[in-house]
Amino acid sequence: MVENNSFNEKSVPEHTQTNQMNKGNDSQIRGETVYDDKVIQKIIGVAIEKIDGLLTVDGGFFSNAAEKLVNTDNVTAGIDTEVGKKQVAVDMNVVIEYGKDITEVADQIRKVTHDEVEKMTHLDVIEVNVHVVDIKTKEEFEQDSETVQDKVTSAAKTTGEFASKQTDKAKDAMNRGTDKAQEKIEDNQDSRVK
Repeated sequence: MVENNSFNEKSVPEHTQTNQMNKGNDSQIRGETVYDDKVIQKIIGVAIEKIDGLLTVDGGFFSNAAEKLVNTDNVTAGIDTEVGKKQVAVDMNVVIEYGKDITEVADQIRKVTHDEVEKMTHLDVIEVNVHVVDIKTKEEFEQDSETVQDKVTSAAKTTGEFASKQTDKAKDAMNRGTDKAQEKIEDNQDSRVK
């Protein structure tokens, strides 16, 4: 069975974003619903999060640098959209898990993107371009995903543990020194009282 991935040939009813609602027989409410790019990007980002084999959508250098500094939940990074009144085109850069069928993962991304955007907005998704920028094992991905924030937290914990051990050692040394000084004082007192 050959799948047709062209959304142009799919029979989708024409939908204009100008909405009209009839109230009674003689009044109409007119208006326009317009979607900002980030709304469509967020719909897509949330929709594709659970796709097996998709490790991440790659936001490029600046987005990745920001994510390396602090933990973020930016589901829109790496998803570019062009939103019109009736149609949407999507471009995204992805990292796929090593060993997975890349074509199958890309097709799943296209299907989920198309279905979710159309269901929520009634816009026709005419194109979903998936650019595979890297493949990684899950272990490599998890290691690369450790942020500077995670590293600082880990270093602070390690430093705290080290400082605590050093403090305990210093207390022990002080106690030993105090004990020896006390013994000398007692020895000196004993020798004077003969």
